[in-house]
Amino acid sequence: QVQLVESGGGLVQPGGSLRLSCRASGSMFRINAMGWYRQAPGKQRDLVATITNSGSTNYADSVKGRFTISRDNAKNTMYLQMNSLKPEDTAVYFCKVQGGPVYLPVRDYWGQGTQVTVSS
Repeated sequence: QVQLVESGGGLVQPGGSLRLSCRASGSMFRINAMGWYRQAPGKQRDLVATITNSGSTNYADSVKGRFTISRDNAKNTMYLQMNSLKPEDTAVYFCKVQGGPVYLPVRDYWGQGTQVTVSS
């Protein structure tokens, strides 16, 4: 299987920045696409950004120009650089990895989530 560990969340003032990380680990696994999602209280989980294993990216309109997704394939780690944060960015952020052990079909794996709070 694949284990995901997220880090980097916290409390930040409006206009500030945070950098989230998501590290994947396991044995004999491969990773295809990776992505960040977020869920605010009482709302559904929404896509924030995705990145393929070749580096192609996709962003939600609400974060374009402010957030940057990247990945380091050698470290099996994905990042989300969040700048110009707004109160409406407050949510639990989850990483998702599409992949798995090479001897099993590809499926989605989710991290445990990290809280991001934007408030003065």
